[in-house]
Amino acid sequence: MSKVISKIETQKRKGRYNVYVNDKYAFPISESVMIKFRVFKGMELTDDLIAELTKADEVSKAYNRALDYIASQLRSEKEVSDKLLGIDISPEVIEQVLKKLREQNFVDDTNYAESYVHTQVRLETKGPRTITTHLRQKGIGEIDIEKGLQDYPEEVQVENGLKLGQKLAKRYEKNPLSMMNQKIRQGLMSNGFGGDVVTQIMSELEVKPDMDKQAELLQKQGEKSWHHFRGERERTRIMKTKQALFRKGFTMEDINGLIEKLISSGD
Repeated sequence: MSKVISKIETQKRKGRYNVYVNDKYAFPISESVMIKFRVFKGMELTDDLIAELTKADEVSKAYNRALDYIASQLRSEKEVSDKLLGIDISPEVIEQVLKKLREQNFVDDTNYAESYVHTQVRLETKGPRTITTHLRQKGIGEIDIEKGLQDYPEEVQVENGLKLGQKLAKRYEKNPLSMMNQKIRQGLMSNGFGGDVVTQIMSELEVKPDMDKQAELLQKQGEKSWHHFRGERERTRIMKTKQALFRKGFTMEDINGLIEKLISSGD
């Protein structure tokens, strides 16, 4: 018995139709697939054609889901693939969807990398290492990453790093100077700036600690340690207090001056 389309019924969802064959519901179909295959009422179908129409409709539905996903922002191919896999789209269909998206420039990993780098350069908080890690997580290839990072030359990295360093200096201004510098360096490294760039940033960064706060902090920490080791012999007490303060980042010159005051106080 031949298979003939007896009815094409509009679904509630825009652009979607139900196809009836020999007066029985057979399969759904999208408007784009109908147009591509010139589907019409009275059309005779073979099993192979029905399978082809069904597969084409799967691709069409997945393609529309992908378009919805990329509508709000740029996405990498891996992000699109992961999204479709998450809703049980087969890898075969996903590859066809990605091919269509590439052809229409709706996904472009080179453009994604360049756009992401531009954004991070403007935000002034991330170095190239952090940017590279993010792009790798998004599935961007090394060649595309390198192309993107061409727009983040070393002089701009230093400029951004100095701005970040100033913010970090403000955050850690209550720390001893050496500890403050250490935390700034660590902050720059953790934000993705490379060792050579960090060294250059630190050499140009003018860290101006509040000397009154530094003195107040030394006095407070020194008295605390001195009191903590009060049960030790004086020589041991002095040594352990010095070690505790040195580990906190105070200079030995300042520590020695404080120790002399603590000893003379007779506490």
